[in-house]
Amino acid sequence: MSAPVAFGIAMRNFTRFPELPDAPALVEYGVRMEELGFSSLWVWDHILLGTDPHFPIIDSLTLLTAVAARTKTIKIGTGVLVLPLRNPVILAKQLASMDQISGGRLMLGAAVGWYKREFDAIGIAHDRRGKIMDRNLDIIKRLWTEDSVTGDWDELSLRKAVMFPKPVQRPHPPILIGGYVDAVLKRVAKRGDGWLTYFYTPEGYNEAWAKISAFAEEEGRDPASLYSLNQLPIYVGPREEGLPKMNEWLHAEWDLSKGSLSTFDSAIVGTPAECAEQIAAHMATGVKKIVFVPWRYEKEQIDLLAHEVLPLLRK
Repeated sequence: MSAPVAFGIAMRNFTRFPELPDAPALVEYGVRMEELGFSSLWVWDHILLGTDPHFPIIDSLTLLTAVAARTKTIKIGTGVLVLPLRNPVILAKQLASMDQISGGRLMLGAAVGWYKREFDAIGIAHDRRGKIMDRNLDIIKRLWTEDSVTGDWDELSLRKAVMFPKPVQRPHPPILIGGYVDAVLKRVAKRGDGWLTYFYTPEGYNEAWAKISAFAEEEGRDPASLYSLNQLPIYVGPREEGLPKMNEWLHAEWDLSKGSLSTFDSAIVGTPAECAEQIAAHMATGVKKIVFVPWRYEKEQIDLLAHEVLPLLRK
């Protein structure tokens, strides 16, 4: 019998200027989400985001570390970390340390990124980000699992590199790869422990997962062994009231990747019973985890989700 779907929640570590993220309040939010029974907490990741308006953002890994120090059970995840932007040796050390601090609660969601201005500012070749992603994944996993690593990757030269302590989780924290083009879905099947996406309808999820499953079988892997995660916006309340609010918010603060199956039509909107029915359609796809993005992260919305909607799904 398959494990029940786990329910996580996103954190608002980016805002739209002139509003600024409140770091202490975000840490308290993480503590509260554990108290409410969510299984995991997810942050967004960018170094630079937007120009006019720009979107101030608290560093994802720093924030998750602060939350880990204040919590005991809730898993912490990046949804997603822009992996090519970071030196893989330094990142391997930082993530291993986070897994140690959290007692083995880290989930690494990673993707190649898309924002060229961000890559240019850091000095990473935007047109090589896919190859850099694969290289970084190889280096990180080897540093996490081998006692000594020797090898040359582009400008990186490791000579009997020893990295301890290793992550608590063995062989390493789960690596979920985000993206939608076939090259990325093949990367999930070949290199990842699973796939994560956002704003996919059940139909869109099924279409992409069928591709991942086929690619996994080509690699000699059992698709059932791969993890899967879908992030979904939600508004709990009368649909006639919630749909205009949700559409306004999504169009104001969110972008959809051109060519992906992400759509604002994936939003869960309605009374608690209606929301539960819509979520159940996602659960029927076989997805392992659903991460909710509550409307404007309002406390009332989160409480309704935790106390009115999720109990209907856990019966």
